[in-house]
Amino acid sequence: MILTIKNIGLPVKMEKFYITTAIDYASDVPHFGHALEKTQADVIARYQRFLGKEVYFLSGADEHGIKILKMAEARGKNVKDFVDENVEMYKKLAVALSISIDDFIRTTDKKRHWPGVQSLWKKLDDSGDIYKAKYKGYYCIGCEAYITEKELVDGKCPIHDKEPELIEEKNYFFRLSKYAEEIKNKIKSDEFKIIPVSRKNEALVMLGDGLEDISFSRPVEKLDWGVPVPNDSSQIMYVWCDALANYISALGYGSTDDINFAKFWPADLHVIGKDISRFHAIVWPAMLLSAGLPLPKEILVHGFALSGGRKMSKTLGNVINPFDLIEGYGADAVRYYLLREITIFEDGDITEEKFKEAYNANLANGLGNLTARIMKMSEQYFDSGHPVSTWTLDVQVPEDYKKFMDDFELNKAMDFIWQKISDLDKKIQETEPFKLIKIDEKAAKKILLELVSGLFEVAIMLGPFLPETSEKILRAIEANKMPEPLFLRK
Repeated sequence: MILTIKNIGLPVKMEKFYITTAIDYASDVPHFGHALEKTQADVIARYQRFLGKEVYFLSGADEHGIKILKMAEARGKNVKDFVDENVEMYKKLAVALSISIDDFIRTTDKKRHWPGVQSLWKKLDDSGDIYKAKYKGYYCIGCEAYITEKELVDGKCPIHDKEPELIEEKNYFFRLSKYAEEIKNKIKSDEFKIIPVSRKNEALVMLGDGLEDISFSRPVEKLDWGVPVPNDSSQIMYVWCDALANYISALGYGSTDDINFAKFWPADLHVIGKDISRFHAIVWPAMLLSAGLPLPKEILVHGFALSGGRKMSKTLGNVINPFDLIEGYGADAVRYYLLREITIFEDGDITEEKFKEAYNANLANGLGNLTARIMKMSEQYFDSGHPVSTWTLDVQVPEDYKKFMDDFELNKAMDFIWQKISDLDKKIQETEPFKLIKIDEKAAKKILLELVSGLFEVAIMLGPFLPETSEKILRAIEANKMPEPLFLRK
């Protein structure tokens, strides 16, 4: 049974909420970083549905670019077969983690994605912001991005610790410089909001001295794996121009079926990693301004999932396969660690030892034992009662929980829930209803009703975080046919 909350003490109004993750670069199979972002976004999407909003939750795959082409060649595979295999793994991860996406867009989709990208390019061109010129500069294949000399550290990309390739060729350029001041003003005023504030300040620093125009295409003889530039078959779109457009192409932008675009754009929230904040905070809004389209309302920039204090790397041997932990402990156990043990705005660390410790302390021996104890007593002490399905669900979500969720402080919201769990456990220890029942049956049953009420409230708040666990608790309460919890009574 899935409970529908009729009134949670908030305005009941059907509003839209469009949330996106970054589309995953299909150069390899997913790792824990992908699991982190998808799970964080999923909690936000589920919470917005809980508030009664019409949510559109988008994820997808970024499948073009020279890095993917070279990796497919290195493995002796056809590039389309190569990305198909990897994309399938991203889809499987979403299912395994109970990610409630509504749509999954692929940049290789010629019917859904390409019309939107090419329509957007034409808009930029119509605005006079696309021009052809000779380009010479450094290109990091790992980033799929051009890097200025001042960004290099000891001549290497600071993210991938590799020397970039020096490229000289004739490309199309986008007049990014034209929009520096307008973007800066929108970020400063929070009309275009970047959270946390530290990432907002980073964006403003990048905009401080203005912007340079950026190369927006590659010659087809250098790269033929991508979306062709409209009216020029000799050029392929720059992979980021192609990728960023997914947020509108998935809604039907550029096609005859653009109802969702009219309904859901602008995005309410882009959830992205800190390594791609420049593209989302500067390049993407400039493209939208050039095309005359509204900017997203907010961008949430999260940290990395580290292993042993270092970025996961096959070379270091510290890569943790999310599928292994999901298979061994279940989706909710993995979700729990990602959402409570990792602070959303900072880097977080995971090792198998830390994972097992958190699992045993807070799930198996914490929430699991509490639920079992309360349900066992309810079976023993109550012979009849009204089933949960007849309860009047007039749930008042605690203000602290609501504030944490509204501020995207997911780990703090979970800390709040676990404090409630601790309080319930303490109540059992202090009142000992299993002993009191022999002395004062009425008092013992009153305490048990309060415990069930508290457990029900915990299950409701857990819904966005641990959906399977939440439903199991609610089913257990229903199966016990518990009388109506006190906090629901008028």
